[in-house]
Amino acid sequence: MAETATLRTQLNESTKTAMKEKDKLRVSTLRLISAAIKDRDIAARAEDRCDGIEDSEILSLLAKMVKQRKESAQTYEDNGRPELAEREREEIEIIREFMPKPLSEDEMKTIIADLVESSGATGLKDMGKIMGQLKSGYAGRVDMGKAGAVVKEHLCN
Repeated sequence: MAETATLRTQLNESTKTAMKEKDKLRVSTLRLISAAIKDRDIAARAEDRCDGIEDSEILSLLAKMVKQRKESAQTYEDNGRPELAEREREEIEIIREFMPKPLSEDEMKTIIADLVESSGATGLKDMGKIMGQLKSGYAGRVDMGKAGAVVKEHLCN
């Protein structure tokens, strides 16, 4: 797993290594990641953020890319294209190399309980606040879909 402070550098180094090894799938996947980061950097400059996107935003981007590939793999499987589904899964593994270790369900539940308690959240109206804290503090480590259900459960009890 990459240290977030050197994520861009590590992506660049991995791309160079993959090119030397002539690993076409890895090179194309890493280039897709780099292109997505550059797109976000350009959008950030339009918002007067000169340094581009932060590491937490890169991790969110990577999580989004994983989610997209999971959905694509499922679609390919459903339509009888297992070879394309397998390629999507291979890309997921490459992307995950640059993400922190995901939280277990128990860890996620504990963190959510702590956030609910510390923020003084009392009902569903506070759900956005908790989800925002999760997204910023645990980018790339939490499945936001599952987390949303857990937060809702905490706030409704």
